[in-house]
This record gives sequence, structure tokens and C-alpha cells, in this order.
Amino acid sequence: MPRLRYSVSATTRPPRPGEIEGESYFFLTRDEFERMAANDEFLETKEYNGNLYGTPRSFVERQLSDGYDVIMKPEVNGALAIQRAFGAAVLIFLLPDKFSYLHQRLAERRTETAQEIAGRLAIAYHEYESIRYFDYVLINEQAPPEQLEALPAVDDLDAIVRAERFRIHHYSDKDFRNLVES
Repeated sequence: MPRLRYSVSATTRPPRPGEIEGESYFFLTRDEFERMAANDEFLETKEYNGNLYGTPRSFVERQLSDGYDVIMKPEVNGALAIQRAFGAAVLIFLLPDKFSYLHQRLAERRTETAQEIAGRLAIAYHEYESIRYFDYVLINEQAPPEQLEALPAVDDLDAIVRAERFRIHHYSDKDFRNLVES
């Protein structure tokens, strides 16, 4: 989708193999992150498993001012903070089709200890309690590798983005007058 951009978050955790600075994350030292947080340069921040994460305000504002829709993936409190900053933000709660698959996905990455995985699952269960604060729910179904090109969750996200672009509040009276008078 040409009008869609993915928000790049900042983190203090070290890069994983294959992650690219400025594309996967903005990798910062703890001092850099804390300085930016003190200067209100993040829309939201969270400490998770001993590392800091945040959504850089300037990155999102630049994408929006350039006319793009921005996809972000904060945790629940971060999503609610973003909605407070941008009242038109649309919140989509992403769920696995089975929580056991979430455990499996985390274990297969082999990037976290069993204790860290257990912590992530506990957070996921707790976050589920906030689902009613969101506008949509999107079920991320696990698919076999041969079906990865046709993922229903991707199509569902596409449908949500497209529908939201046609919401009446995105258009001014002037936009409608121009259509009527053309």
C-alpha cells in the first residue's frame, strides 16, 4: 500500500541477527533513550525485559505530515497513549488464533530464555483484559509455510486501513463542495 508506512520504534536492546538500524529499530544506548524521554521525544515508552522501547514522536509526525498512514505495534498502554496524542488513531488488537501458538512462536525464535518467554506470555494474558479499549480485533492465524503468501490477517489489516480512509470525518465540507461543484 503506497500510502502506508511502518513506524520504527527505538530500543535499548541489542540488535538481533538481520535487524537493520533505522529500519528494524533505532538502537539507542540507555543514556540516549533516557535523554530523549526526558525531552518528551517519544509518544510512548515501556520497559520490557530490562530494555526500553519507545515510539519516536518526530518519526511519526513526519510520516503523517507527508500524507502517510502509519502502522505501529506498541503494547496496550502505549497504544492508548498514542490514541491520546492522536485522537484519530485507530487501535487494532492483534491476537494469535491460539495462545499456545504464541508460546510456540516465541520458543522457535530462540532469542529468549524460558523465563523471558513466560514473562512475555503473562504480559499477553494481562493485555488481553484491555481488548475493549480497541477499535478492531485482528486474529493472526498460524499458517503452514506453503500458505504464508495468503495470510488472512494481512488481508484483514488491509481491509481495516482501506475502510478507515473512507470515514466521513476525514473529509472537510470544502472537499464535498468541490466534488459537487465539479
